[in-house]
Amino acid sequence: MGKLWALLGHLHSLAGPTITLIYPLYASVRTIESAAKDNDEQWLAYWILYTFLTLMEMVAGPILYWFPLWYPIKVVFAAWLVLPQFMGASFLYEKFVREQLKKIGG
Repeated sequence: MGKLWALLGHLHSLAGPTITLIYPLYASVRTIESAAKDNDEQWLAYWILYTFLTLMEMVAGPILYWFPLWYPIKVVFAAWLVLPQFMGASFLYEKFVREQLKKIGG
């Protein structure tokens, strides 16, 4: 049973970087290299939102340390942003980021 928990722990530590970095990197490269430009907004929006999330996490790190569920919540949120079934990054950009940019004149 101990080996199973160790394996699950390693899979958990691989899930975050795979969902937040490796898959988006792969999808971004494929999008750049494709003739169709229909996914450009999704991946540009993802990198904008991921950068904002990372900066927020750096600033709020001492507070987030006290929330043990922060990392799993972040991974699930990142999965929602990147999975093609949801296109969460495009959705958030359209509904929130673009509106804020319009307000500040961007």
